[in-house]
Amino acid sequence: MKGYIHQLESFGSVDGPGIRFIIFFAGCPLRCKYCHNPDTWDMMKGKQYTADELLDEAITCREYWGTKGGITVSGGEPLAQIDFLLELFTNAKERGINTCIDTAGGPFTREGEWFEKFKRLMNVTDVLLMDIKHINEEEHIKLTGHTGKNIIEMFRYLDEINKPVWIRHVLVPGITDNDEYLIQTRDFIRTLGNVQRVEVLPYHGLGAMKYKDLGIDYVLKDTNSPTAERVQNARKILECAEYDGWKN
Repeated sequence: MKGYIHQLESFGSVDGPGIRFIIFFAGCPLRCKYCHNPDTWDMMKGKQYTADELLDEAITCREYWGTKGGITVSGGEPLAQIDFLLELFTNAKERGINTCIDTAGGPFTREGEWFEKFKRLMNVTDVLLMDIKHINEEEHIKLTGHTGKNIIEMFRYLDEINKPVWIRHVLVPGITDNDEYLIQTRDFIRTLGNVQRVEVLPYHGLGAMKYKDLGIDYVLKDTNSPTAERVQNARKILECAEYDGWKN
């Protein structure tokens, strides 16, 4: 089996515990307005790798991982290639590698064969990094083009199985930078017992040139980054805390 991979990064320091080898999957079902990687949307434009080809390359960086590092799959959306991801993580665990999924949860469903594969995937997954794109369903659809109901359901399932989750929330002026929505987001997070970290990511427009190169209209081109005061406000509302487990 081969997966479609957008790119590899050998030394990631903010994508899970410790130092990580990052595997960016190609393909994503969501179309988030602030996405800074529109070049990952088309799965078929990725380069094909086998699971062992990726792991062989990853372990060349193993000496940098320390006791907490490992591999993180990001994207794009890794769960859009769940068969390949399951093989990759199963093989990774056989090699004693810590595994992390950076996902928006777009493909999640509790139904059918996909869910059976997901349950098996969770047996070989150590931690997940997840976005809460928008807590309001109507606004979620405006922002991503898709419902967020199944993503909320994924959060609840991960809580049921007590799978560690780190939440990242992108703060976008005029969209998510809204105290009412931030409070609703916080109240939802409080219902979960498996969240180990909450982080606010200030919106930036650094991906705008990619849209231009791809001939795609960038609808947030006139949106500025949030001020430091608004970032701190969001961190306070979401009860973010400094985390000391990133390093080795």
